[in-house]
Amino acid sequence: MDSPKPPQNYDLTKILQDRHTDAKGMVRYGEGFFTSLGFAPLPKTFWERSLFTKPADRDVVCHASAWDVDSKDDLRIKMCIQIREEDFRVIHHELGHNFYQRAYNTKPPLFQDSANDGFHEAVGDTIALSVTPEYLKQIGLLDAVPPASGDIDYLLQQALEKVAFLPFGLLVDKWRWQVFAGKVKPVEYNKAWWELRRNYQGVVPPVERTEADFDPGAKYHVPGNVPYMRYFLARILQFQFQRALCREAGYSGPLHRCSIYGNKAAGEKLNKMLAMGKSKPWPEALEELTGEKQMDASALTDYFAPLKAWLDEQNTANRYPVGW
Repeated sequence: MDSPKPPQNYDLTKILQDRHTDAKGMVRYGEGFFTSLGFAPLPKTFWERSLFTKPADRDVVCHASAWDVDSKDDLRIKMCIQIREEDFRVIHHELGHNFYQRAYNTKPPLFQDSANDGFHEAVGDTIALSVTPEYLKQIGLLDAVPPASGDIDYLLQQALEKVAFLPFGLLVDKWRWQVFAGKVKPVEYNKAWWELRRNYQGVVPPVERTEADFDPGAKYHVPGNVPYMRYFLARILQFQFQRALCREAGYSGPLHRCSIYGNKAAGEKLNKMLAMGKSKPWPEALEELTGEKQMDASALTDYFAPLKAWLDEQNTANRYPVGW
């Protein structure tokens, strides 16, 4: 019998739904990723106390989050899981938080946190980067790995999420720091916000805005007083983590095709860094995992190199204007 023809594109949402995967089944896939690296399974209480689906009898905040309730082993996630590709990736991300929390739970309370704000988000994002077609084939969700000819579509999707976010991830706290420093007065809050968005993102409001509006407040993290630089840092660190773990796993192909699933050496390397918690300055934690003491965005350009080459070709051939 002929082997199945690799699909150019695949619909993971449809695959999951056709297999009648339920919410807990989605999480089991995520747990399986970590156990394949050598991590211990999640505790029984995780499955009893987590919120996996939206309750029918009350409203809840469905924004996905991960919790370590007792700083020991009461790990939980809170999600209103839908059977779709986006949630499949988010689950892998959220469990990254849980396994990080458990790894450093033997440290004194002051050290029970990530090396810096960006590390916690970056670990979950790194795991999500390993949700590749190769990984999906290994766990039986794909019959065959799609050919490289379809990678540009995937990289475009990733770039819209990862690269396009970078200027916004930076400007939220730049605006906040200017406000706290007194450099931006209340009469200029909205003006300063849109100046940053134009300078860094190249976007302008679709309708006229005044100081009667407070557009920064539309971003939850601003009125919620949640630091935002962690997400910018994570967008850099996750690719640096991924490159280092793929090297540890002995992988030498395109970075966007690498999955560390099933590699115990990569898992051991990751766990050593996670177990440090906040007990050492973050450059030392970074060095433990990557061998480097400085954050390095070159891993991001390595990951998106095929897309960059394709975009350069398109822009040259079609004379598309670049910038604003």
